Amino acid sequence: MHSPYACPRFAVTPVDRSLAAELQGMIDQKTKPQGALGRLEELALQLGLIQHSLAPRIANPHVLVCAGDHGAARAGVSAFPQEVTWQMVENFLAGGAAINVLARQAGMKLVVADAGVAHDFGPREHLVDAKVGAGGTANYLEGAAMSEAQCAVAMGHGAKLARDFAAAGCNVIGFGEMGIGNTASASLITHCITGLPLADCVGRGTGLDDAGLERKRALLAQAMAAWPQRPPFSHLPLTEGAAGRGSPHLGKAEAGPDALRVLTRFGGFEIAMLAGAMLAAAEARMTLLIDGFIVTAALLVAAQMSPAILDYCVYAHCSNEAGHRRQLDWLGGRPLLDLGLRLGEGTGAALALPLLNAACAFMNEMASFESAGVSEKTG
Repeated sequence: MHSPYACPRFAVTPVDRSLAAELQGMIDQKTKPQGALGRLEELALQLGLIQHSLAPRIANPHVLVCAGDHGAARAGVSAFPQEVTWQMVENFLAGGAAINVLARQAGMKLVVADAGVAHDFGPREHLVDAKVGAGGTANYLEGAAMSEAQCAVAMGHGAKLARDFAAAGCNVIGFGEMGIGNTASASLITHCITGLPLADCVGRGTGLDDAGLERKRALLAQAMAAWPQRPPFSHLPLTEGAAGRGSPHLGKAEAGPDALRVLTRFGGFEIAMLAGAMLAAAEARMTLLIDGFIVTAALLVAAQMSPAILDYCVYAHCSNEAGHRRQLDWLGGRPLLDLGLRLGEGTGAALALPLLNAACAFMNEMASFESAGVSEKTG
């Protein structure tokens, strides 16, 4: 990709680990056996590193749900008709969807963005008009889903929203999506970037039966066969990242542009928007709450462009969609929850936020052995 739209630039830097020893010492000195709070201790350390603070806190958390339609949906890759995308956006705006309920419970501000839904909503309160293509993406069975320019615009819209959230004092963003057919798109992106077998990346999505699943697999194999200039990915193994978690070992400078080629060929406008929002959020040193399969596909693209983004990611849950655990394994990500969810919308992120609050609370409110006058372990 050599056009001026080719590769949006983001200055994502690894977390500063200079406070790591002091943070770990504070965690170890709380009135408990070392490690007794398990993953909460790891989470407190990560939040402290991201915020470069000995007293991490959650401030004005948002969940961003990006919606878009996919041209390939009309070919039968989903159990639901394409109209469900705009109908569910209306449900979000009316406050009746699962993410509305769970975001309210978690104290998160819900922002819904139309990245490219095949429906004219008109000016609507609580809906961000970030529409890139009025009818959604093109059909990737016949060619590229979007142009390089459209991809850049979608990523730019997402980046602007993340920066606006940061300016409003938000330091945690959960990511969600809505788009009939987007599990198929995420499957293709995952296959291309990770090198995992396509069959391992394809699941039932919104509830396909066995015949529907076989049709979906056949259509996605057809989509891969119809791409004559697929980039030569190296699929190099993972190494340990700056924050002690897995990060892609990018062996060549073209890794980012190659990921964008995949995104333009098979992605959705909502997936591109999410990738841009994630990169801008990490650039602003915010915590990224990563939801399920489609959101993680957007992260795969973003991580190829800026591997340091993974330092800022908290993996909310492992979904019941077939390829999600494989994505997490490839990224070296450990999910906080495993509830069998397969809804999307950012629901897993909303459910995980209380754990981030708990990690901050024990860091800031729990007594140390010294302050409580409690004897420490003797041997």
